[in-house]
Amino acid sequence: MLKQNRQDYRLDLNKKLNIAHINVCTEAEGPYKRMAIWFQGCDILCEGCCNPELQEIRVAHIMTVQDVIEIALEAKRKHGIEGVTLLGGEPTLQDNLGILVSELRRNDFGIILFTGRCYDSLEKELMVDIDMVIDGRFKLNEVDNNRNMIGSKNQAIICISERYKKDVDWFMNTREKRVEINMNDSIFITGDALFLSE
Repeated sequence: MLKQNRQDYRLDLNKKLNIAHINVCTEAEGPYKRMAIWFQGCDILCEGCCNPELQEIRVAHIMTVQDVIEIALEAKRKHGIEGVTLLGGEPTLQDNLGILVSELRRNDFGIILFTGRCYDSLEKELMVDIDMVIDGRFKLNEVDNNRNMIGSKNQAIICISERYKKDVDWFMNTREKRVEINMNDSIFITGDALFLSE
């Protein structure tokens, strides 16, 4: 979990993160064009998780905070991204997540965090730099087919800053299901999960 003091962040851009995937420009992981970062490893292990391959706590791609910030700044220049969405796995398992979000905020990125933890249990220092949290375990018996990107009915959308308050409807309004396929060294598919009833 987070162990850094906010004032130390600027000195720690060489700190490491364990990242599974980065999509440098997506419109499927929150409002506006954004970069999405999936972290490797989860200790919550929800049954029916949409990313079971990210649950194992293992080394995926070790990157520094500086590496990720440079990718985000390039994505802003090249694609006009507005913000960054943090997903997993479980992002809050990353010891240096606070450093990353502090630097993203310093560079004027909006930040959305998806976490299986309850908002009240999250480190207050981390929340200072995050704009929106979607919190709570995924519950397979409470699948939410009405909200976009929200897995189950127990999960809450929490606006911490004013930045995305006007955009909560992005999660609530009916829209076409969207899937994005990225092909580099491998194929990575992201977007809305479809739960079909019998």
